[in-house]
Amino acid sequence: MSEPDSGPARVGVRDVARVAGVSAQTVSRVINDHPRIREETRRRVQDAMAQLDYRVNNAARALGTRTSRTLGLIVSDATLYGPAVAVAEIESAARQAGRWVATAYADAADAASVRAAALHLRDQGVDGLIVVASHTRSARALADLDGRLPVELFHAHDDGAAQQAAAALVVEYLAALGHRRVARLGGPPDWLDEIARAAGYRAALTAHGVHEVAAWTGDWSAAAGAAVAPVAAAAIRETDGPTAIVCANDQLALGLVAGLAASGISVPGDVSVAGFDDNPDAAYYRPALTTVRLDIGGEARRSVAAVLAATVEPERDAPVYAVSTLPPALVTRGSTAPPPRIAPGPH
Repeated sequence: MSEPDSGPARVGVRDVARVAGVSAQTVSRVINDHPRIREETRRRVQDAMAQLDYRVNNAARALGTRTSRTLGLIVSDATLYGPAVAVAEIESAARQAGRWVATAYADAADAASVRAAALHLRDQGVDGLIVVASHTRSARALADLDGRLPVELFHAHDDGAAQQAAAALVVEYLAALGHRRVARLGGPPDWLDEIARAAGYRAALTAHGVHEVAAWTGDWSAAAGAAVAPVAAAAIRETDGPTAIVCANDQLALGLVAGLAASGISVPGDVSVAGFDDNPDAAYYRPALTTVRLDIGGEARRSVAAVLAATVEPERDAPVYAVSTLPPALVTRGSTAPPPRIAPGPH
């Protein structure tokens, strides 16, 4: 009886070295992103790898280095647009840098849950952590891991400078339309995203001579926006009520616009409404939503690069990973207009 066919033999480092005309050690250095490799040599090895359809064994590669080549990702509320996109972009950026991603889900508002997720990932040997949908309790729970395990809070770079700038763009635009009385529907107050967005909004109010006449809080959901709508409608009908409402994300704005319509308030005829995130559905709201867009892909690359910079082997030069972040962009649509001349009356 003939032996069963076990398939083609696995291509190894020595096979790549033979085709490229270099040593096995040189191939290993190319695979491990060693900085002291001539570009012509690197290309020759990479061409040989492609020719032989060589697959890098990351587990074996990790044995030869001081890192696991794996980044830990702690995620909360991945059903929301922002966190969901952030997870996809971080995984893509990590893969481009030759890293794996191990993900753990936690309740961002529960410090014990976040810490348990961090310890779970640390026990798997991850090189560092990136936290998406960060809460003030998340930051405190992970504070004592600094020094032992690098921790990067997504969107929290420079105290959320990009989010502050984005929120300011919305206020600047409303002021240019002539609005001087605005209200805000914010997210959960202990979330770092909310803290940054509220800070940018309030700084812009002062800079542009706009007054906040009302403020409400939601939980990032469309349902929360709809729940606030009756109270907002009553405020809009007041003589000194808001002529525009700034929402902390697009989902809140979606629910608010629907709830205002049910209360007899027209958007933008009676009040303008703006969101935050520019989710893919924002252009199809009725009316289409004015909002602001962040470069989540650029922020993902920055977060991955920050963790890699903290985990590079001390005897090697840090590899350079290109990080480019675009500034926030205002997207104007039909939900905003100049303020009405007369406040909407009772219905």
